[in-house]
Amino acid sequence: MRFTSGPMFATSSPAHARIRACISLLIAAVVAQFLPAAQETKAQSSGAAAELRIGGAVSNPLILTVADLKKMPRKTLTVMNPHDKKKETYEGVLLEELLRRASVPQGEKLRGSSMATYVLAEAEDGYRVVFSLAELDSGILESEVIVADTLDGAPLGDKQGPFRLVAPHEKRPARWVRMLKSITVVSAPAQ
Repeated sequence: MRFTSGPMFATSSPAHARIRACISLLIAAVVAQFLPAAQETKAQSSGAAAELRIGGAVSNPLILTVADLKKMPRKTLTVMNPHDKKKETYEGVLLEELLRRASVPQGEKLRGSSMATYVLAEAEDGYRVVFSLAELDSGILESEVIVADTLDGAPLGDKQGPFRLVAPHEKRPARWVRMLKSITVVSAPAQ
């Protein structure tokens, strides 16, 4: 067997040209398969087509957009960002209000087995946090947890929004969820 240096197809024949063209088309087709997903992710983060899903153990599952939140009762919170050491003003809708619209038990109806219900908030990047349903009920605790869609009067940026869960009374923002995509209500199983 003899080895030579240089390109494998040193000669250019019509068959080689067709093979190179087919390989180029195949590579282009594979790359094109990933482009729609990238465009969808971009649209999701832009806020225009973004959706927040509220489901699980709810009577009325919701799919909300930024425009939907703008039509609801608004809450404004000014908080100290411990990472940047600066005040920030978030505006959005109380999570309690969103859960009310999903027909989750609240107030006097929050009793018995409902007291073992929790809320799982999940971000686009897979980050997840849990709140007990009682923590989010103003009849029990004034948590003022909001789903924010603006920061300092402007829409949340791509790395923060379009939705962000803000828990203003916590000592550190470990349960603040940027790029919030879903809220799932879960009833803890009886033992």
